Amino acid sequence: MNQMTQANPSALASIPTSYTRLIAQELGMHASNLPELLRGTHLTVEQLLDEATRLTAQQQIQIIENALRLSEDDKLGLRIGRRLTPAAHGPMGYLASSSPDLLAAIEAFQAFLPTRVSFVRLDLKPRRDQLIIRCTLDAEMSPEVSRFMAEICALAMLSCAEFIIGRPAHEVETCFVHPDPGPGAGYGDHIPGNVLFSCDELLVRVPMALCRIPNVSANHESYALAREQCEAILANLRGEPGSCRRKIETMMLSLPIGTLTEEDAAEALFISKRTLARRLKEEGAGFRQIRDEILARQARSYLRDGRLSVEAIATLLNYHDSASFRRAFKRWFRMTPDQYRQQSMGNGIIGRTGGPLWTP
Repeated sequence: MNQMTQANPSALASIPTSYTRLIAQELGMHASNLPELLRGTHLTVEQLLDEATRLTAQQQIQIIENALRLSEDDKLGLRIGRRLTPAAHGPMGYLASSSPDLLAAIEAFQAFLPTRVSFVRLDLKPRRDQLIIRCTLDAEMSPEVSRFMAEICALAMLSCAEFIIGRPAHEVETCFVHPDPGPGAGYGDHIPGNVLFSCDELLVRVPMALCRIPNVSANHESYALAREQCEAILANLRGEPGSCRRKIETMMLSLPIGTLTEEDAAEALFISKRTLARRLKEEGAGFRQIRDEILARQARSYLRDGRLSVEAIATLLNYHDSASFRRAFKRWFRMTPDQYRQQSMGNGIIGRTGGPLWTP
């Protein structure tokens, strides 16, 4: 991977600002210094601090170049990488950390990485005794940025492994493309297991026995909720970019379902509640409609799963009690949750006279 894959990465702004804020924290920066970190990106400090802002691949790469220049520390990638615990990756991280085992967690990263870093791609090659994770960077970047990205990608995988198995993954082998930077580079302090340099590809080799160790923190309800969020975010990325509806959906799906208020959304977009309502109306939508569509889609999926009680689903969707959830569900689908589950499990479809008011 000495030559980065030039596969024309999507220009879609999909990378959350949380990674850049983490870099700023590691550099010990204050608000007054942030413009230096954002130089060349056309981003403002206000946009960086806004959870709704998303970066393009080139903006993120420029920020990394700026960070390396400001830090003058070739260990910055390792330092940042050690901070990339599963919790740093939003819904994708929650999905990984609640997965039944490491293999399922890595598969979650592979499937939903486009919702977090659009120019990084994971390919998995399972063998009888090991899982080979190949990481490809689908963008042009300098050798310094390439090394930085390689380090944080490897450490993100290793951090996930450590969380799942409850200890450093000393059995894992990491293969880097860049030359050996020497004993003073700190690899032995940050990366467990065997480390190889000057390889043809960036690879992480994980013994299959390690992949099958049960996750003591596995939680079926959290896993189901996080997967639904990730799937919805991924579907959203393929939607109409730049629309007000898209921004609202992205914010809703980046927070616990049902918690975003219209006031909070308007404040995040630096507009009034009235302006938000007007813009959504121009797009043929409304705040409550968008929220209900997302809640209905999640509720329908949980009921079809069959393993969650109505009370548990109500809790996952942040309803105060199951009665409130049942009333909302009947408004959406013209039937109770129990009737919906019975019909969907009985014939695989929703009854003809009890279809939803829309198709979430």
